[in-house]
Amino acid sequence: MDESVETNDMHPDELRRHAHAVADWIADFVGRVEDLPVLAKVRPGEVSAQLPARAPEHGESMDTILADFDRLIVPATTHWNHPGFHAYFSNTGSGPGILAETLIATLNDNAMLWRTGPAATELELRTCSWVRDLLGIPERFEGHIEDTASTSTLVALAAARHRITDGAVREKGLAGRPPLRVYCSEEAHSSVERACIVLGLGVEGCRRVAVDDDFRLDPATLRAAIAEDRVHGVVPMAVVATTGTTSTTSVDPVAAIADVCAEEGLWLHVDAAYGGAMAASERFRWVLDGVDRADSLVVNPHKWLFVPMDCSVLLYRDASAFRAAFSLVPPYLMTPEDDVARNLMDYGVALGRRFRSLKLWFVLRWFGRDRIAALIEHHVDLAAVFAGWIDASEDWERLVPAPMSTVLYRHVPPAMAGDEDALRAHNTAIMDRLNEDGRSFVSHTVVQRGGDPRFALRMAVGNARTQRRHVEDLWERLQRIAGEVATTA
Repeated sequence: MDESVETNDMHPDELRRHAHAVADWIADFVGRVEDLPVLAKVRPGEVSAQLPARAPEHGESMDTILADFDRLIVPATTHWNHPGFHAYFSNTGSGPGILAETLIATLNDNAMLWRTGPAATELELRTCSWVRDLLGIPERFEGHIEDTASTSTLVALAAARHRITDGAVREKGLAGRPPLRVYCSEEAHSSVERACIVLGLGVEGCRRVAVDDDFRLDPATLRAAIAEDRVHGVVPMAVVATTGTTSTTSVDPVAAIADVCAEEGLWLHVDAAYGGAMAASERFRWVLDGVDRADSLVVNPHKWLFVPMDCSVLLYRDASAFRAAFSLVPPYLMTPEDDVARNLMDYGVALGRRFRSLKLWFVLRWFGRDRIAALIEHHVDLAAVFAGWIDASEDWERLVPAPMSTVLYRHVPPAMAGDEDALRAHNTAIMDRLNEDGRSFVSHTVVQRGGDPRFALRMAVGNARTQRRHVEDLWERLQRIAGEVATTA
């Protein structure tokens, strides 16, 4: 071996110098993010055009790499950490979470087995119980952390599939079996259908059930759908209820749905990825009414508990159901602790597992229950103020109730009233012009009311740095831009 070839990583002294530079950059960025455009002002392909087609033959200096990060990456980033980010479900990369992410990368832990990550394993179990307690969920629930709610829902439905087939699908697959079906509302997230695709049920394995006037899954319609499927040889498997649907933030009647699941012997999974965090406040504990009877539920701390992406907590009443569905331990992964310690690889799809619980631990400790609850109450109150402005305006319309921190609305000039195509084009133009100026970012959705699709603008509050002045600024510009668009139409 050629001893002259350098194989070592960055020297600690050099790492220290660059780490200080990165720390200074992070603190400066958090302080100035409000001055940056929320939405990246680039077109598809612009970033790629500035990047070499191949990795460098020889190493480059970290000073050059950091300079290129500032020059190429930051201007092409949509800033979710901006207080004017009101699209989708806005979130926060909080200070304690940022610090924890740095330490996570430094430790570079893989908690697939207890032995390969004792602290990471036990901290994950404990922080999941902290989240459970924070939200008022019964102690019989335990859980683990996945990357996103899509994965959490997939894992939960895999456990439901295992149970409904008495484990046969694990050994023999689905071939030759009657079709299985999962039920959710018309407002449920598309991740339910994706999970059905991955689990071999297909898109037809997900049946969307009609909602009531408040966009909640209707238990009577659910019961009728299950009965109809049984008549046709379909095997009902699970129901996914949602507390805080993606488009309308509606809250399904979980307790009534749990009654149906108990009668029919179905797994109940609750998607509380967004809305579940509201239960940190005693004011909003109602959002999780009935979840004590669920088999599983998911809450995303990276949505509204101020933890940086990604961190999704999956809670469940019966851990053995997940272990039975997923555990597969080859000889090279067997350890002396297997009988006395929990190996997290046995409860989901992933073998490699990031130390996500560290940032959850940092955030929960730094904020504390009181500040988390206060922030969530503040966000809901800001949304209520915005909704009040919409309701008080003659030319603006709120399309659905706003029980959380998200408001669906649109501008309705008298000349366009009743013309849905014109209203879609008009409000799309408002949204595009608003997003172009860089101070705010809002998104859109389509609301189905009586078979009539209505285009809606969507404003969400969820960043820990968002204040009333940001919402006031958004409202002022929406009104001004709406007038300008109407004049030029």
